[in-house]
Amino acid sequence: MSFKDLKLNRPILRAIAEAGYDNPTLVQEKTIPKVLEGKDIIVSAQTGTGKTAAFALPILQGLFDRQDAPKKGKTIKALIVSPTRELAQQIGDNFKSYSSYTNLTTTVIYGGTSIEPQKDILKKGVDILIATPGRLLDLHKQDIINLDYVETLVLDEADLMLEMGFIDDVKKIERLCTRDKQILLFSATIPYKVEQLASSILNAPERIEVAQNASTSKNVNQLLYYVPKKNKIELCLHLLRNTIKGNIIIFRRTKFGVDKLEKTLLKNGYKADSIHGDKSQIARQEALNKFKKGDVSILIATDVAARGIDINNLDAVVNFDLPNIPETYVHRIGRTARAGKSGMAYSLCSADEKNYVQSIQQLIHLQLEIIEEHPYPLDPKAKPIVHKSKKTGSKHKKGRKSEASKKKKKRWY
Repeated sequence: MSFKDLKLNRPILRAIAEAGYDNPTLVQEKTIPKVLEGKDIIVSAQTGTGKTAAFALPILQGLFDRQDAPKKGKTIKALIVSPTRELAQQIGDNFKSYSSYTNLTTTVIYGGTSIEPQKDILKKGVDILIATPGRLLDLHKQDIINLDYVETLVLDEADLMLEMGFIDDVKKIERLCTRDKQILLFSATIPYKVEQLASSILNAPERIEVAQNASTSKNVNQLLYYVPKKNKIELCLHLLRNTIKGNIIIFRRTKFGVDKLEKTLLKNGYKADSIHGDKSQIARQEALNKFKKGDVSILIATDVAARGIDINNLDAVVNFDLPNIPETYVHRIGRTARAGKSGMAYSLCSADEKNYVQSIQQLIHLQLEIIEEHPYPLDPKAKPIVHKSKKTGSKHKKGRKSEASKKKKKRWY
């Protein structure tokens, strides 16, 4: 099937061809016709399957015929809600690329940057708005954003949105839009909370599932290293020196862990940068740009900061900390081996993470290959280290007498 078969118009087909796409991916093939029919949909698809174009192209097609702005200026006809700033920016770039031969305007708003320039753009009027929930509601409260004309609402990465605690914001945004609108919900996984949200706001949705959520690319070689927790940094350095080459993302569970590893790698002469939730948006964007341009070859990230980031030519993913949610493992390693290329995934597992390996293997129906030949092996009998307080008993002494009252005093009785 070609994009022409999807009944897209010439200006959009021209922009797609210039972006270097010849044929639609499976998710685009299944989704675009349904969106053009005006149906509500739930799409379950991993990042890297081309899902942004699956909603961007039909939205642009639908708005194309009515693109000349009325005298009063443009109104927001399509609203895309995204959980993270990076993802919002990426969606915005895609919309601008696909709409280059139309008069349709797109803008992206998110927190962590100055609000005034965003207000100025919005006052002029836009057709398509891409936003993170917090900044969107903030600007709506200030009467800068009017959602009364929204025809299509897209909730992208819905599972992450709920994981980050945005459920009430999402419901509020849905209520602020017109009642008679089309809702497109995209999610890498469809846990119970996403099902609940979908049943409460979507109208007889069509379901589209692209590949099993548990699938990992056959082109990713997945290796597992058992290592004592205290030796993880040494093993990581050993692998970087001898085994892992090219552009690498290293995942850690916490922001503190990301910062600590970044300092160690810089001290050891590696070109590394990091992204996590506590960094300003400008710093996050800079780190990402440096990585994409090749100024740094190692990007250290938390899952939330890295979700949905599109990086081409990623050679390897390192799970420095194994994720406690098995689906997260699938997202992480899915960043390499895109578009038919091959990639590597290295996982460092300490004694307290062994259960996570079991859950991951059950989900992906695959036994990870264990590499035993390395300088920091884990004793197979090693038990997880549990840190206990040396003090025993309660610090609150039994009995109600205070220290002062215990001093020998003459009593009147």
